[in-house]
Amino acid sequence: MASFYELCCRECGKRFPNQPLSACDECFSSLEVAYDLAAAKQTFTREAIARGPQSMWRYQALLPVPDDYIPTTPSGMTPLMAAPRLAKRIGATNLYLKNDAVCLPTLSFKDRVVSVALAAAKNFGFDTVGCSSTGNLANAVAAHAARLGLKTYILVPTDLEPAKILNTRVYGANLVRIDGNYDQVNRLCTQIAERYEWGFVNVNLRPYYAEGSKTVGYEIAEQLGWRLPDNVVVPMAGGALISKIRKAFGELIELGLVENKPVRFFGAQATGCSPIAHAVKNGLSHHEPQRPNTIARSLAIGNPADGHYAIKVITQSGGWSEDVSDPELVECIQMLAETEGVFTETAGGVTVATLKKLIETGQLDPEAETVIINSGDGLKTLDAVADRVGPKVTIPASYDAFVKAGLQ
Repeated sequence: MASFYELCCRECGKRFPNQPLSACDECFSSLEVAYDLAAAKQTFTREAIARGPQSMWRYQALLPVPDDYIPTTPSGMTPLMAAPRLAKRIGATNLYLKNDAVCLPTLSFKDRVVSVALAAAKNFGFDTVGCSSTGNLANAVAAHAARLGLKTYILVPTDLEPAKILNTRVYGANLVRIDGNYDQVNRLCTQIAERYEWGFVNVNLRPYYAEGSKTVGYEIAEQLGWRLPDNVVVPMAGGALISKIRKAFGELIELGLVENKPVRFFGAQATGCSPIAHAVKNGLSHHEPQRPNTIARSLAIGNPADGHYAIKVITQSGGWSEDVSDPELVECIQMLAETEGVFTETAGGVTVATLKKLIETGQLDPEAETVIINSGDGLKTLDAVADRVGPKVTIPASYDAFVKAGLQ
């Protein structure tokens, strides 16, 4: 397998053998996994995929894991749902929701990336893993590491939602709260990774971790009957998800599994932390770091590692990026729940609100086939809607009281 996939610098193209490394020693740019797609054509076929498990591991032939790797959790293969009621509410006609709120085991798309990152960690012989996280990644690392028997050290900002703290500690992880924002936490993780023989999924294992996001793109294409949509609207934190969905589509085209067609990519961010959206709207090729100030904490990365590549994907595809306020995202959490019965976390509220704004401003064709990504479950961010929803009335336990309340 060493000749089938390896690390490659995203800027200068220098190749590296597989190892826990995230930056090029020549130009200091980030690394990603590169594949021998000619060799992959022998195994990565529609027929072989159909025979695979009902999980993201049906795409194992194009993930950076050994041939004999046996997955332990059935992450991925989440529903692609038609969303006609939401579409009608916001003025669209052909809308789908890729619902990673039901991804196993921790109910967010981070289960995908962690599955791949910890497979790499095992392959490299790490017995301790960790991450810096705004919440969902912490949950996923803790759960997957517990199943693999790995020790975990997870560092998070102090303002993380209580549900996400609990959802990490319950798996026995060593959780360390840091008095700082995500970018400060991530810098500390980088320093720790340099001094200890630990595998940090979004530091020294980042190239492998990011590849798990490709499976979102593979699934969208397969679930649409092996074709690509017109548009994809993606929530952005570090910026890897949107660029890896684009990579997945490109690989499927090169392998002849889908017809080549233009897909426009649209990025969604909260106004309180929108470095990528700001760059796109101002015609910049690189983002300017921001200090996060939003309730959408899972997207609150002020200096996104893949920001430059997310900007490229959006602009080169002819797409756009928008940001939305906290009140707008909360309104759209409830809108999605009321129309499609899907309770999303704050990141999903950002995505729906961004779609709504893109249609209102004419940036996105409301009749085009559009897929939006719901990256996590709303039970993780109950505090965002706690003041907005609740019982309308309390009455005595009698029929007369029910009638008198005028509820019928």
